[in-house]
Amino acid sequence: MSSNILDELQWRGLVAQTTDESALRQALADGPITAYCGFDPTAPSLHFGNLVQLVVMRHLQRAGHRVICLVGGSTGLIGDPRPSSERVLKTKEQTAEWVANIRRQVEPFLDSGGDNPAVFVNNLDWTAPLSALDFLRDIGKHFRVNQMVKKDAVAARLNSDEGISYTEFSYQILQGLDYLQLYRDYGCTLQTGGQDQWGNLTAGSDLIHRVEGKSVHLLTTPLLTDAAGTKFGKSEGNAIWLSPDMTSPYAFYQYWINTEDASVVKLLKVFTDRTPEQIGELEQSLAEKPFLREAQKALAADVTTLVHGAEATAAVQAASEALFGKGDVSALDERTLADATGELPGGEVAVGMSVTDALVAVGLVDSRNAARRAIGDGGASLNNVKLTDPEHQLEAADFLHGRVALLRRGRKSLAAGRLAQ
Repeated sequence: MSSNILDELQWRGLVAQTTDESALRQALADGPITAYCGFDPTAPSLHFGNLVQLVVMRHLQRAGHRVICLVGGSTGLIGDPRPSSERVLKTKEQTAEWVANIRRQVEPFLDSGGDNPAVFVNNLDWTAPLSALDFLRDIGKHFRVNQMVKKDAVAARLNSDEGISYTEFSYQILQGLDYLQLYRDYGCTLQTGGQDQWGNLTAGSDLIHRVEGKSVHLLTTPLLTDAAGTKFGKSEGNAIWLSPDMTSPYAFYQYWINTEDASVVKLLKVFTDRTPEQIGELEQSLAEKPFLREAQKALAADVTTLVHGAEATAAVQAASEALFGKGDVSALDERTLADATGELPGGEVAVGMSVTDALVAVGLVDSRNAARRAIGDGGASLNNVKLTDPEHQLEAADFLHGRVALLRRGRKSLAAGRLAQ
C-alpha cells in the first residue's frame, strides 16, 4: 500500500480541501482506511464531473484502501439544493431505473474482485425503513438550523424570491445520515466529493462527531475550469455524459482531442495514470511541437479507454483518421460511422445523382460550376477517393452501410451525403 497517496492526489490536482490534512495524511499512511463517495441519480447517466470522483476512488483503491461507492436511491428522490431554483422531483420508478443505470456505470471503474473489492451500496436500503418520527428523533435532533442555513446553496435560496422547500432543506440531513451509517457498518472514515459539496459533506462529519464522538475525514476535488475560467464538461451547452447512448464514444474522444493547449497537461494529471515523467515528455512535446497534438491524443486515448474500453477507442481513432482522409472509411463499423458523421454538415442525395449535384446538395460548393472546378482541380473526393469525372453518378455501393457517402472539398471541408429515403 502506498503511504503517500495524498501526495499523488495533490500532484494530480485532485485535492481542494480537507478537514485536517496532517491527520488525514497520517491515517492514510497508517491505513488501510475505508473511503466513500456518493452519486445521486439526477440523470440517466453520470457525466464529466462524476468522472473526477471515480478517478479519486480508483487511486485510493489502488493504494490499498477500501472504497465504497454509494448510489443515492433516497437522496436522488429529494434532490441536492441548487443555488438557483428548486429541482423537479422524479418519480420513484424513474429514480430506481437511474440508480440501476449508474450502478452499472460505476462498477467497471473499480476493482470488484481480489482481496480488496469495492463495495456498492444504495442509501435507500437504510433510509426507507426509517419512520418520520424515528428520523426526526434519532437524526434530526443532532442538526442545528442556524448552522444548516449557512450552507452556500441554502443561503442563496433563502435570499431569493423562490426560497427553499423543507424537502430540499432536509437533503443535508440525509447525506449526513449516509456517512454515519457507513461509519457504523464499514468503519468508513473518509468521504470524498466535489468542492461545491463541502457543505453537504461537513453535515456527515459533524453528525458522526456528535453521535459517536469520533473525528472523520473529508476530501474535496477542485472545480475544473479551462484557461478562461469556464467549467469543463460542457460542449455548446450540452453535458459530456459517460453513457455511450448520450455522448457517443466518437464525440467523447473528439471532446478530449480538442482540449486547448493551456489545459491539456492539467487534464492529463487528473484523468490519466501517466507518470510525472510521461506527462513531462508530453508537456515538452506540447511546448516544442504543438502542431503534433501528442498530449491531446494521449489524453483522448487514455480517457476514452477508461470510460468506453480499448476496442471503442480503436474504433473512434480509426474513424478520426478516416474522416480526415488518412484511412479507409469503408472499414468503419456502422455505429462508429453513424456517430462520426452524425454532426457533419450535409444534405440528402440519391443513387443516380451526379457528384457535381451532390457537392452542391451537401453545401460544399454553391453552384454546379464551382463543383466542376473543384473536381477539375483535383480538390474533391468521394469516400476519400479523388473525383475525376464531374458526371460520375452515385451508386448504391457509394453509400457506406447503405446510409451515407462522405464528400470532401479541399483538405478540411467534409460533408455527409445522406441517402434520401
